[in-house]
Amino acid sequence: MSINCIRAVLEDAVQFHGDKTAVVFNEKSMTYRELFTRVNQVAIYLQELELPRNSRIGVYSNKGIEQVIALLSILSTDYVLVPLTKLLKPEQVEYIINDCDIKCIITDRLKLESIEEIDFDGHVISYETTAKDVASFEEIYKYYNKSYSCDINGHDNAVITYSFGLTGKPKGIVISHRNLIESARVVSQYLNLQQDDIISGLLIFNLDYGLNQIFCSLYKRATLALHRMILPGDFFNHLINDKVTVLPLMPVNISQIFDEDLQRIPSAELFDSLRIITSSGGNVTPKMIKDCKQTFRRADFFSMHGLTEAFRSTYLDPSQVEIRPKSIGKPIPDVELYIINEEGGECAPREVGELIHRGGYIYRGFWNAPEENEQRFKSVDILKDVINLEGQLTDEIVVASGDYVYKDEEGYFYFVSRHDDMIKTRGFRVSPYEVESVVRENIPQIDQCAVFAIENELIEEEIVLAYSAPNEISEKEILFELKKHLASYMIPSRVVYRKSLPLVQSDRNQINKEELKRELAG
Repeated sequence: MSINCIRAVLEDAVQFHGDKTAVVFNEKSMTYRELFTRVNQVAIYLQELELPRNSRIGVYSNKGIEQVIALLSILSTDYVLVPLTKLLKPEQVEYIINDCDIKCIITDRLKLESIEEIDFDGHVISYETTAKDVASFEEIYKYYNKSYSCDINGHDNAVITYSFGLTGKPKGIVISHRNLIESARVVSQYLNLQQDDIISGLLIFNLDYGLNQIFCSLYKRATLALHRMILPGDFFNHLINDKVTVLPLMPVNISQIFDEDLQRIPSAELFDSLRIITSSGGNVTPKMIKDCKQTFRRADFFSMHGLTEAFRSTYLDPSQVEIRPKSIGKPIPDVELYIINEEGGECAPREVGELIHRGGYIYRGFWNAPEENEQRFKSVDILKDVINLEGQLTDEIVVASGDYVYKDEEGYFYFVSRHDDMIKTRGFRVSPYEVESVVRENIPQIDQCAVFAIENELIEEEIVLAYSAPNEISEKEILFELKKHLASYMIPSRVVYRKSLPLVQSDRNQINKEELKRELAG
């Protein structure tokens, strides 16, 4: 079996640390040996389904130890895991099932009803015993006790993750077994994870950032403490009761945590065991950093930037977080990053261009999406004016990220905008991200804001600012503040107030700008 797979890491963990706690959830815990036994039992059952090699198996359930067992069981076979977030509606699940031809779904009692709604004709496995015609983990644990072995190739497909964006149909990104182990290895290295760490499993396991917490725990023989984020009070109890030392978050989580009265937050000394906070998946504001620093006073804060097409591109060293809060940092180990202009040349410091990712952690590609693959996965030849391609070796693949960024004189990268988000107005290119950042930093009364464009024949596109706040703010007051910090062509021509802004159904970290556009157009 390849050493570059999660299964090999799990087997090593059992051999040398079998009695160590692998995963906890509320009052329930499981050692590495117990976890390994359960994973093998489910893997045996999956194998006996005799599905074709590389068949896709979905996991659609709430968080729990059984969910971790399900994920690791699929990764212990020659099947491919398709994690489905519990936030998805039945029609979205049905789309993914059809797109990648899912043959089997593992679910729980609550989500079983959603599966029944879409008339899925493949195999269904439930954690709990529910009906005679639905297999369950409870039954599998009783009857499947023989030994299990597998032979996994590190280059084989391991996972297909789907994310529902703002427009169009979602595309699955294909991740190999080797990708999974390399991402666990590099994160463990630059975070300096330890065997005695307790890693929070707060994030949902539908995308690589969340899944990586499972794999880093296995790689370092650490403990994964699962948690379902419901209320800030429950979250703080999770940190205290589980003695969490590593806390992966998304910016939306930080906002949720500190959204309540700060006087209700437990004393900072109760969190002194927390030594690392990581954040990815969105913009981190100075306020978020300040709140984390005040409450988690001994924790180093790592801000990170990743791509859909590659696991991770950059991280910002904790020593720089308060000095350069807007920076996405520098390349992670084994990654080279270049910023190129429209002519293919390398951008000078402070010049905005497209981020090109070269080196490790590049995924296999988009599932059944040749146009997207052609757009994003390029020959290294696109860097011919930047690097020396000796021997004309151009078969290497790099990622043309579609991210507009710039680099300062010290080599720190700064995100400007996605290529598709740039607004063209009066002959200028305007980054919505830049305008939104000014709002967040200078108008604290505003809770959320979204900057986008609507068509205007006279000026190509006009800029719209939509915001939510407890009370409406004078448009003149908002524009007066923005004019202090932005060029005249960047000032919104329309300001729209809403008590709350619509969110993307499956990602509460994203404001649904398309819905706002439709509303204004109507």
